[in-house]
Amino acid sequence: MFRLSRLAAAVTATATAAAALSLLGAGPTSAVVTPRLSDARVVAHYTFTNQVQQTPENIVLEPDGTADVTFSLSRQVVHVTNRGTSYTVRATLPAVSAPHTPILGQAAVMGITRAGNGTLYVSYATGTSKTGIWRISPGRPPVQIAQLPDPAHALPNGLALDEKHHVLYLADTVGAVVWRVPQAGGTPRVWASGAALQPLPGASLPAGPNGLRVHNGAVWVSNTTRGTLLRVPVLPDGSAGKIRTRATGLDWIDDFAFTGTGDTVLAALVAGNAISAPPNGDTGSAVLVSPNGSHRTVLTHRDGLNSPSSVAVGPRRRLGRTVYVLSAAYFSNPPDPNLLRARLTS
Repeated sequence: MFRLSRLAAAVTATATAAAALSLLGAGPTSAVVTPRLSDARVVAHYTFTNQVQQTPENIVLEPDGTADVTFSLSRQVVHVTNRGTSYTVRATLPAVSAPHTPILGQAAVMGITRAGNGTLYVSYATGTSKTGIWRISPGRPPVQIAQLPDPAHALPNGLALDEKHHVLYLADTVGAVVWRVPQAGGTPRVWASGAALQPLPGASLPAGPNGLRVHNGAVWVSNTTRGTLLRVPVLPDGSAGKIRTRATGLDWIDDFAFTGTGDTVLAALVAGNAISAPPNGDTGSAVLVSPNGSHRTVLTHRDGLNSPSSVAVGPRRRLGRTVYVLSAAYFSNPPDPNLLRARLTS
C-alpha cells in the first residue's frame, strides 16, 4: 500500500518528507523459499515530472489478467492491459484545494481492492474530510463511502476487501491502526492497534502499517519502519486476535502479495541502504518470504526496479504465475516509474 512510499523526492513540495522515508536496509536473508522468479522485464514506463506525476502505487488484478493501478500523485485509477503496455483512466479522485496529507503533503490515492462485480475501492489521503475510502462503480464517478475521523493525523494506505463478510480493512500508516469499514460504507472502527503497529521509535518518519491483505482467516499487514510482516487472526465474532510477527528484517517493506494458497509472500521493499536519507543509490528490491520468516532477494534495480511500491501475483497457469511489480520511483534520480512482469514457478 505506500505504497506509503515516500512520494516524491522529485516533487519539490514534498521532497523533504519523501526523503525521510528511506531509512534502514534490506536486512539479513535466509533462503529456503521454493518458488523461483524468471523472465523479469519492464513492460511499461510512466512519466514523473513536476507537471505529470504518474506514480504507480498499488495494483489489483482483474479476472482476465488485466490490472487496475493507482497513480497516487495524479489521483488517478487506471486500467492496464494484459501486457502492461497501455492503459486507460478509469477515474480521477476529486482535487482538494488545500491538502495537508501527513508525510506526503499532497493528495494521493493509495490502496486499491476489487469486488467480484467489478466495483473498485480505493483509499484516498488528503488531510481533509475527503480522506477515507472511495467506491468506483463501473461507469460511475467515484463516491466517498467512509471518512476517517482525524484526517490530519491519518494516512490511509493498504486496503483489502473480505467479500464473504462484507467488510473492508484499511491500514493507516500514520494513525498506526487497522480500520474496519462495512463494504456498503459507514463509520470506520479501529479493528487492530498496539505496539506492533506503531512506527519504529526514533524513526525519522511515522511510517507504520502499510500493505494489507486478507488471507487464510487473517489480516496480514506490513510495518514499514519496523521492517515486519504481521498476521492478525479474524476471530469468530469478527474481532481481531493477537498480533503475531511472521517475518522481520524486511526494512522499508511496502506492499506484498501471497504467491498462492500458502503463506509464502512476495514483498516490495521500497528502499534499501541503512543510511539517513535518500537518494542512496539503492532503488529497492523484491523479496520472497517463506512461512518460517526467512527471506531472499529475487529482484533488484538490475531487473528494472525503481523504488518498488507494490506487487500482484496472478493465478496458476501452465507456465507458472504472472507477477506484476510496480515501481513508483520515489527515490531514484532520474525517476523511472514502471511496471515489471515476471514468471513465478515452484
